[in-house]
Amino acid sequence: MIVSINLHKMEQIELHDEEWEKDWKVIVDIFETIDHLEQLLKKLDVPYLREIQQKVMLLNLEKYAWSLQNYIIEKYSRA
Repeated sequence: MIVSINLHKMEQIELHDEEWEKDWKVIVDIFETIDHLEQLLKKLDVPYLREIQQKVMLLNLEKYAWSLQNYIIEKYSRA
């Protein structure tokens, strides 16, 4: 009985680790995409006001990505 419970718990941990890895990869991909977008936007010759708008947009995207990262950390630290 104890062996069965331990095996079940180990399977849950492995599943938990796989889910964590998958979610964390998505977070990393989001940050890399934001970096890529920033590099693309730097190639544009736009008026100063547009540059400011782009910076605000990037900051908001980064802020959202950080909040997602914190959510993922909290989600898996509770389990």
